[in-house]
Amino acid sequence: MSKDIKNNNGDGNDGPKKVDNMLRLPSNAELIEGAGKVTMDEPQMWGRGIVNDIKRTVGTHWVEEMTNFNQKTIAVTFLVFISVIAPTLTFGAVYGKATENNIGAIETIIATAWVGVVYSLIGGMPTCIVGSTGPVLAFSTVIYNMSKSLDVPFLTFNAWVSVWLFAYTLIAGFFDLTRYVRLATRFTDEIFALLIVSIFVMDAIGDPFSDVGLLHYMNPDHASHTELEEEDPNYAYISSGFLSVILGLGTTSLIFFFRGFRHSPFFCNDGIRTSIHDFSVTLSVVVWTLVRELIFEHVETESLSVPDEIEPTFACCDSSCNTFFPDDCEGQAEAAGTRSWLVDFGDLNGKNWIPIMAAAPAILAFVLCYLDNGITWHLINHKSHNLKHGEAYNYDLCLNGFFNFVNGLLGLPWLVATTVPCIIHLNALADKDRDGNFLEVQETRLTMFFSHLMVGLSLLVLNVLKLLPLPVLYGVFLFMGLSSLPNIQFWNRFLLFFQQPSKYAKNCYTEHMEKRRIHMYTILQIGFFALVFLVQNLKAIAIIFPLMTLLCIPARLYLLPYFFEGWELLLLDGEDESIEQWAEAKEQSVRRYEESKHLSSMEESSSDHDGGDSVDNSQDYHA
Repeated sequence: MSKDIKNNNGDGNDGPKKVDNMLRLPSNAELIEGAGKVTMDEPQMWGRGIVNDIKRTVGTHWVEEMTNFNQKTIAVTFLVFISVIAPTLTFGAVYGKATENNIGAIETIIATAWVGVVYSLIGGMPTCIVGSTGPVLAFSTVIYNMSKSLDVPFLTFNAWVSVWLFAYTLIAGFFDLTRYVRLATRFTDEIFALLIVSIFVMDAIGDPFSDVGLLHYMNPDHASHTELEEEDPNYAYISSGFLSVILGLGTTSLIFFFRGFRHSPFFCNDGIRTSIHDFSVTLSVVVWTLVRELIFEHVETESLSVPDEIEPTFACCDSSCNTFFPDDCEGQAEAAGTRSWLVDFGDLNGKNWIPIMAAAPAILAFVLCYLDNGITWHLINHKSHNLKHGEAYNYDLCLNGFFNFVNGLLGLPWLVATTVPCIIHLNALADKDRDGNFLEVQETRLTMFFSHLMVGLSLLVLNVLKLLPLPVLYGVFLFMGLSSLPNIQFWNRFLLFFQQPSKYAKNCYTEHMEKRRIHMYTILQIGFFALVFLVQNLKAIAIIFPLMTLLCIPARLYLLPYFFEGWELLLLDGEDESIEQWAEAKEQSVRRYEESKHLSSMEESSSDHDGGDSVDNSQDYHA
């Protein structure tokens, strides 16, 4: 075609070049300048970030978030309570073993309750749930071992570390250091999210690194069987094991069954279907608890480990309270008392340099809280979730430092944002379409306020909590993990390895990228996930797990661009708005190209027609 046009142009050189430029289709890399690049937010130094966070969140939306009470508020409150109380008690038991009862279940319940209630009232991002986490527990164990080596009381040393931790969070908020964690993209967010989801699924089904999970009940040497055999000589572990598995998987299945009514044609109106969907977790827990109590009342199963009284876990052998009753004073009839709720900052065993020395481990504590909080906040506030009430990274980091300072003063555990409960809370408050896309989220403070108030009030009804079978709560954990998977793009891309390419879900990267490039990106992400997963599950190095997660950020910024073009990184890892902008530019470029091609074709046809008329006229003349 260009040859014909060239012959019709007077200039044989300019003609083809002009047409080629006119018909050229822009490459994918040329559609958006700087596609795939990640830029840092403008710094808000000298406390301006904290002030702006307060104005943007608490100062603007507090009244609305405290008054938007409805049916969903009640349903989500029960869901969050169930999601929080079980790990709170579990972490409390582990804290007791790790710190020789300096911190236990009572302390963990009190910390979770008061921090959750206060944060729901004054926090900047109340969608994010605070609680105990594995990395913080691991670090608290390190602090305990350090205190033993230094020969100072653990709670005193921990309190001084808490003072420095608070100071570091204030400095970070004052100089807007949280802007660095906002460099994290979907690549890092989804590695972290899938890691946390995998923890919940493994803890529910059967963790290969511990004896936690439903399948471990089939092991005759499981700790729960030993305890129950001591209470009942006729106890059969195999009956208890089978019933535990049935209770757990039954709870998960019934939750999904109830949630399926949301878009079903059953029942007479949408209100009933919505109610069943919203209360699905609560209904399932009640149903399977009644099944256990009424139908299988003679089969023993493990229940929640709940303390008997509301008092500090550390009972004293004598008035000095340096030894633990009854382990350190066998033969003594009763404890001399319990430790004071207020930690003595001056109980340094003559080592007056401890307050200064505590600044060093507090740096690691700060990095841990900074990353645990920051990555979870970044994940929850992803633009695809359609949260409208703003972010408050600097303000909430300072609040978290203050909460942990108070907890250190009272001998309570440190708390941070907990990823899976946050995801569950977000999903429960969201309205979605049939494909799982977020339409809107009920951003409220009431669900967190009421659920953590219930955690505190549970101290008054500890015996009632003992009625909850632990396998039923494992079923809730399994639901939490499985229900989060469809919203993780990393997981959906992993499933592409096992799907027919022509059946891939239609989205920007499957439509415009080669499948081998998609798989290559997923393989790299799996590699980083495996590295973080390995570090997190090896107890000797588990404390550096947040640092390994942090390394995913520079890997995305500086390593991945060597393997992928910017537009590919944009489609796989970019914000939804940028992806839509690229897709629109692609569509427009193709449309302009087709229009230009059509016009050129018409011009060529016209030229050929004019040439033909000229030849005909010449022949007529000679005739």
